[in-house]
Amino acid sequence: MTVPLTVDPGLEGDLTVPADAIGVVVFAHGSGSSRHSARNIAVARELQDNRFATLLFDLLNADEDGGDRRFDIDLLTERLRAAMAELTNHQEAAGLPIGLFGASTGAAAALRAAAAEPGRVRAVVSRGGRPDLAGDALGRVTSPTLLVIGARDEEVLRLNERAATELGGPRRIEIVPNATHLFEETGALETVAQLAAAWFSDHVP
Repeated sequence: MTVPLTVDPGLEGDLTVPADAIGVVVFAHGSGSSRHSARNIAVARELQDNRFATLLFDLLNADEDGGDRRFDIDLLTERLRAAMAELTNHQEAAGLPIGLFGASTGAAAALRAAAAEPGRVRAVVSRGGRPDLAGDALGRVTSPTLLVIGARDEEVLRLNERAATELGGPRRIEIVPNATHLFEETGALETVAQLAAAWFSDHVP
């Protein structure tokens, strides 16, 4: 079952809840992406197949996505937390434990949200993310965190390796062979989805 979720005008999401859901994963999209992204939808379907509800939510409206707000991590975090709070108004997902899946700048927002609500966010997965943009919040993240990076995304890989040393809780880095930033190579995105499903299955319920 998929239902619309709205936080503010122009900030909308799609909440999909399997009948036997064991948790809910909220997506924090990166710049230039949205709830309609084929990559995010593919990962969400894998999670749904593993009994997770998913919330694909737009942190920026159409007018904002092309500007500097894409890198306003405080704003993205505020909106992500608002989307998490809105889940309590939906009976299907209100009682489910939460995981966060962040991509690009959305990963920094996910980590800041985890630092702000450590008792609520059970786990975080970052796909080609920029955890370094979470700044000093990294040390306050106690939620188990998985950082997934493409082997050929060399600069982002370096940033993730550095950020991993600053995280305050359990963390793991997974490097997908031959993959670039968008994981467009054959089988790369499927690997990301499977890694995410396994991580959330281990840490969210």
